[in-house]
Amino acid sequence: MQILFKNIDRKGLANIDIYEKQGGYQSLKKAFAKKPEEIIEIVKASGLRGRGGAGFPAGLKWSFLAKDVFPRYLACNADESEPGTCKDRELLEKNPHLLIEGIVATCYACQIETAYIYFRGEFQHASDLMDKAIEEAHKKGYLGKNIMGSGLDLDLYTHLGAGAYICGEESALLNSLEGRRGEPRLKPPFPAVEGLYGQPTVINNVETLCAVPWIVNEGGEKYAAIGTEKSKGTKLVSVSGHVKKPGNYEIVLGMPVREIIFDLAGGIREDNRLKAFIPGGSSVPMLTADKVDVGYDYESLQEAGSMLGSGALIVMDHTVNVVEVTLRLAYFYMHESCGKCTPCREGTRWMWQILGKIQTGEGVGAQVDKLLDICDNMSFKCFCPLGDAAVGPVASSIKYFRSDYDELIKKLEGDKVAT
Repeated sequence: MQILFKNIDRKGLANIDIYEKQGGYQSLKKAFAKKPEEIIEIVKASGLRGRGGAGFPAGLKWSFLAKDVFPRYLACNADESEPGTCKDRELLEKNPHLLIEGIVATCYACQIETAYIYFRGEFQHASDLMDKAIEEAHKKGYLGKNIMGSGLDLDLYTHLGAGAYICGEESALLNSLEGRRGEPRLKPPFPAVEGLYGQPTVINNVETLCAVPWIVNEGGEKYAAIGTEKSKGTKLVSVSGHVKKPGNYEIVLGMPVREIIFDLAGGIREDNRLKAFIPGGSSVPMLTADKVDVGYDYESLQEAGSMLGSGALIVMDHTVNVVEVTLRLAYFYMHESCGKCTPCREGTRWMWQILGKIQTGEGVGAQVDKLLDICDNMSFKCFCPLGDAAVGPVASSIKYFRSDYDELIKKLEGDKVAT
């Protein structure tokens, strides 16, 4: 079933006239015919969960806004810095008006008059396309004063970050948007109470907001009928790695991972064997090939020992040494740590250094246990989730692929005996 990607490859969809011919902006008529609180209830009923990684119910998040405190803000998280994830970029570049429509409906529901789209620094092209789409929407009366006679005034702006992974964390995003150093804030207070400029703020991912127009048009119950009991709707999945047809695919939540890899993505390259996969982006634990029949939804993946995360499915075949993969991921998190807290700042560098020694043939068995000790001292002890994200691939690689570590260490020990 296609909701977000229904017309994604239609030529000229980024143009507002083409978008309107495909039914674009029709949800606003239905939204404006209802009270703002009714829209929140519709989204609650849909079961839509945040598609950026946390999976928190969107409508419930909106309802947490501090009561009778104005002005309020909306910040759309278009940072998309999670390795393996590229689905938001496709929406931004091919269908920017879908996001604008979702933002307008959300701002009406939450009584917001100023909204921002925060792009990662590398998304200059997407930002330029969005600026053009915003201008078109203003001319058509979908942004600005008294939108479609609804009484809603809304200004929408784009903002480019500086390319820091940490700004995908919502409070670090707000700091960056305010012109401050991109590092996380202490919670509470949460953004719904004290967010951008100290005011109540809604923060949602691009994919989440893009689902709102369909839900308003078709109804929350219809959306809730799609997917599993607790994971409702469709999900965009970025499939990369050792598959024949990497790309973005829209699936109904609950589809087995096997179908995504072997049907949608064409199977493993050169018909090799599947060795491992990371289901939700580099920050979630990797899984072994025998878990390939798990359902791709929040609960099933959690039960299997991982997470759905941002929806980035990274596939590895049997030719891979998992230590090398883990080393590359560890370098990423070491490089992207903001340095605010000691466990993350020191732990990520220490893990990268040890993994580098093992990969280059300088490792010893005790270093693997040391890695696990570092993971234990970082897990749930860092200021923000980046530390936990760094631990995920390291701890799971040792848990499931200890033999890959032992192979490199035994090779070194064998070389020492031979000499």
